[in-house]
Amino acid sequence: MSDWGIALIAAGSAIAGSVVTGWYTRGAGIRQATAARHAGDRQADALLESVRMTLRAESGHREFALRRQSYAEFLGAAEAGILTERNGRGQADDAVLLQRALGGVLLEGPPAAAEAAQHLVDCLRRHERPDELERAKRTFVSVAQECCRSR
Repeated sequence: MSDWGIALIAAGSAIAGSVVTGWYTRGAGIRQATAARHAGDRQADALLESVRMTLRAESGHREFALRRQSYAEFLGAAEAGILTERNGRGQADDAVLLQRALGGVLLEGPPAAAEAAQHLVDCLRRHERPDELERAKRTFVSVAQECCRSR
C-alpha cells in the first residue's frame, strides 16, 4: 500500500472519528441544554410560587389589620354610646359614628362578629339596662378577639 493510501485511510478514519464524536457530543450538548432549560423552568416556577405566597401572606395581613381596625373603631363608638347611656351626655355625632363603625364590622365580618355588633347597637337603641349593655359589649369583644386569634 502506498503512502497515499495510508494517508487517505488515516484521514478517513480521523474524519469518521470526528463525525462520530461530534455526533455524540452534539447529542450530549442538546441533552444538557434541555436539562438546563428544565432546571431553569423549575427554578422560575419556584420563584413565582415564592412571590405568590408572599403576596398572599401580605394580603392576609392587610385584611387582618383592616378587620382589627374596624373592630376597634366600632368598640370605641359603642363605648361612647354606652357612656352616653350612663350619664346622658354625649356628642351630637355619636350615633353617626356608631352607625359608620357598625357598617365597617358588617362589611368585614365574619357573621358572628357582625351579629354581636348589631346586637350591641340594638341594645343601645332600645336603651337597655347597663348590665345588658355591658354583656352585649363583652360578647362583641369576645367574638372579635376570637376572630383576631384565628389568624
